[in-house]
Amino acid sequence: MLFNSLAFAVFFPLVALVYFVTPHRFRWLFLLLASYYFYMNWKPIYALLLFSTTLVTWLCGLLLQATENIRTKKIYLAISLLINFSTLFIYKYFNFINSIIYEGLHYLGIRWEVPNLDLLLPVGISFFTFQAVGYTIDVYNGNIKAERHFGIYALFISFFPQLAAGPIARAANLIPQFHEIKRFTTDNFSSGFKMMLWGFFLKLVVADRLGGYVDAVFNNVDHHNGSSVLLASVFLHSKSMGILQDIPLLR
Repeated sequence: MLFNSLAFAVFFPLVALVYFVTPHRFRWLFLLLASYYFYMNWKPIYALLLFSTTLVTWLCGLLLQATENIRTKKIYLAISLLINFSTLFIYKYFNFINSIIYEGLHYLGIRWEVPNLDLLLPVGISFFTFQAVGYTIDVYNGNIKAERHFGIYALFISFFPQLAAGPIARAANLIPQFHEIKRFTTDNFSSGFKMMLWGFFLKLVVADRLGGYVDAVFNNVDHHNGSSVLLASVFLHSKSMGILQDIPLLR
């Protein structure tokens, strides 16, 4: 489900409406279900990957909170980092590294028979992996206390507005908001709606137009000169970094 799709145009107002008519003690559950539904629209089976990342880092956070022994803390932190980065490597970088090794050894006349993995890259895996790892590191450093409510923590990792395309949220900023009682006000509605319109303008009118030029250049690099590639690189950086930073809704 893309943010600029008809499905999201129906999904988001319904979620907002139900959220405000739901009693506060159940809102986290509703948002969690809505977030997993949002994510499962791409490939339902990968919700298990999202859940496993959530469970591992939540448990490691509790274990880090429960001990004062530095060596033990380092072990728990290492476990969290190893599991999460190994998963990210397998899905996102294994085939790339494997292909480089194959080409290098093939050039030297050495056989390399490790096949590439037939895996579809999970949407947002980098975002939710680094967000989960960031939480573990914050608990390890004592910057935050471990979240004991598994549902609230699961919502922090899977919250749909930033799950698929970021930005990576810090636990100290986002988790407390799920505990707060939010009330509907016309001022907040007006402010939020203006932010969304500005964000959609930057995405649909600016970023997507830059993306068309970037794709045209990098899909046919041999047919472009250095100036075109340089300009496409500048547009790519602006599209992926500057545009997102200028959307107030995503801060």
